[in-house]
Amino acid sequence: MRTVIPYLLVLLAAVLWGTTGTAQIFLPQDAQPITIGASRLALGGFSLLIIMLLMKKINFRTWPWKATIVAAICMALFQPLFFTSVRITGIAIGTVVAIGSAPIFSGLIEWLFLKIIPTRAWIAATILSVIGCILLFINKDALTVNPLGVSLSLFAGLGFAIYAIVSKSVLAKVEAIPAVAMTFSISAIMLMPFLFIFDSTWVLEPSNSLVILYLGIMTTSIAYILFLKGLQKVPSSSAVTLSLGEPLTAAFLGVFFVGEVLTPVSWIGVFLLLGGILVLTTSGRKRLKRFE
Repeated sequence: MRTVIPYLLVLLAAVLWGTTGTAQIFLPQDAQPITIGASRLALGGFSLLIIMLLMKKINFRTWPWKATIVAAICMALFQPLFFTSVRITGIAIGTVVAIGSAPIFSGLIEWLFLKIIPTRAWIAATILSVIGCILLFINKDALTVNPLGVSLSLFAGLGFAIYAIVSKSVLAKVEAIPAVAMTFSISAIMLMPFLFIFDSTWVLEPSNSLVILYLGIMTTSIAYILFLKGLQKVPSSSAVTLSLGEPLTAAFLGVFFVGEVLTPVSWIGVFLLLGGILVLTTSGRKRLKRFE
């Protein structure tokens, strides 16, 4: 059971990420997604950073700065890349390409640069999950395959894959909570200009502040702490594949709370996603093979 728990922690993080879309329904329609992203990163990162500093859990002299900055850049870039791609090429294509490409990128990076051969279970789970993701979103809206939008989605997927892999290096030297605090605080600083470029006065309204509080604490701080806790024992490629639990959660919330209706094809996608996650989670006892 101990070998499965890290996989479940990553999956639970993906479930929390999947509530983001539903939560954003309660925000003003004219609120810029990039402003929402910057606000949640700032709240989640800075609140944890203050706590960690008060508890003296962060040593600036011995901190793994290079890996942390790379991880922070990846998270900061993911926000505008993903949201811009969705705006250009639509929710369906943008989401499928960004989220679906991330596991493939992570597997390729581990294979080519870290000399780690993916297991058959990971390959099978990733194929099932990516196909499931495609079927889940294929009927979401009018499909517009814009080359620029697809390119931005691919870069977003690559950014998340690199974040997961680089975070492994950070976790080798510091604990998960300080790692989240430092990484997301740096990311928030990078995205601060967007709070001045776009109108962000809506954040000060009490009802909107509660939503941002949820997004910052639950879907950022706690979700990424769970993700990094699991990542300590889970291969990066497997963790990124399990993150496909995010669109699965969003789909269920859309059906049961928003009133959306899934087509038969979308339901097939749901079951394929569930199958991929189940295959990967139950194979948690197996270790990746390595080149000698």
